[in-house]
Amino acid sequence: MSKPEIKPIPIKIHPRLTSGRFNNVRVGMVVLTQLAFFGMPWLQWNGRQAVHFNLAEHHFLIFGISLWPQDFIYLAALLVVSALGLFLWTTLAGRLWCGYSCPQTVYTQIMIWIERAIQGDHNARRKLDASPMSVGKFAKKGATQAVMAAFSLWTGLTFVGYFTPMRELATLQMGPWDLFWTLFYGGFTWLMAGLLREKVCLHMCPYARFQGSMFDDHTLVISYDAKRGEPRGKTQAKSEAQTKGCVDCGICVQVCPTGIDIRNGLQYECIGCAACIDACDQVMDKLKSPRGLIRYTSAEALQGKPAKSGPSFHRPRIVIYSCLLAGIITLSTTALVLKKPFKVDVLRDRASLVEQSDDGLLQNRYSLRVINTTEQAQRYVVTVEGLPGIRMEKPGQVIEVDPAQTETVPVRVQVEPESAPRGSHRIHFVIRSLNDDVSIREKSSFIGE
Repeated sequence: MSKPEIKPIPIKIHPRLTSGRFNNVRVGMVVLTQLAFFGMPWLQWNGRQAVHFNLAEHHFLIFGISLWPQDFIYLAALLVVSALGLFLWTTLAGRLWCGYSCPQTVYTQIMIWIERAIQGDHNARRKLDASPMSVGKFAKKGATQAVMAAFSLWTGLTFVGYFTPMRELATLQMGPWDLFWTLFYGGFTWLMAGLLREKVCLHMCPYARFQGSMFDDHTLVISYDAKRGEPRGKTQAKSEAQTKGCVDCGICVQVCPTGIDIRNGLQYECIGCAACIDACDQVMDKLKSPRGLIRYTSAEALQGKPAKSGPSFHRPRIVIYSCLLAGIITLSTTALVLKKPFKVDVLRDRASLVEQSDDGLLQNRYSLRVINTTEQAQRYVVTVEGLPGIRMEKPGQVIEVDPAQTETVPVRVQVEPESAPRGSHRIHFVIRSLNDDVSIREKSSFIGE
């Protein structure tokens, strides 16, 4: 038996335009993700940017939820949920993330649309690449790169808009770091999606290398039905079984964004975009043959075992992933709902450990840092306890903090000398919100003399 001819992969892949149900989903995901990415920084919430990661003040605002460095646990939970969700989805249905939602896939698709709009279809682009340099070629190539660069800069500006107010950036009120990150992120968008494209998926993405370890015989992946499709060719015998097989048109390879032939079996280069399914289904429709020569299926079904209507959920790894995912989401959501509406940090004045007031009382100085995590102005009152007769220098002092802001207030705590002998004594500050009657106890120490 002669070995199949191995065709070299071209330096630049120009995928053929396809259409169909899976292509509609991909286009929908491109539109949905970009509407979210480009639109989110423009949304306002209570007079402020709805999503704003203020790194300078260590303060994150997400649609009214105010998060501070002390809330890092929620970011950790989000990362764990994202990882477990990816593992669960991959085990169930393969690389759907890569094919439909990965930023590399989304932006590569956008760059291909720009290239197609200026240079023409896949055949026209190949001819243009092969032709010698001319004024026309230079103009088309230059216009393509200019539009790609403009889109990439817009992407970079939007990315920076999550950290610096977008309405300031829109009026070009940006500092040197804003400009640097706009150019940096925009440059990498142009490099990864405009130039490298599928090479990122083939050679740089680690997920492509280890995703196969999460597959099993029940995982839904894009597969070619060799039992039905082989032998290939248009000159097959006219039996009913063979007229439903592969006619070796090669369109499934032409539409593949990574340039692979799915008929050679599952390959790590496959990103699961299903372009080959749409292309093959169109050919089958023209031949009046049933669809599904290339389809989402499992290895178990291809082996002739009874096919199931969907992915099997009764597998140990699916149960484990699902339980962990549900548990972390439940705990994180519960903690977020029950989170106190304000935070307090107590800092001792190290410059003056203990002093004596005019009326003979021992006195320690502190700074109370009150963080209002709500979207309404709040009023707080502070008391202290832990030693006999201990009190604030100004009892009943009210601290007012604006929405999602921080207020640092100096306070003095006083006590009779006989109630605080030499050494350190444990005390507690009690900060109570006058708006919703919620209290927080923060421990500190009082230095006696």
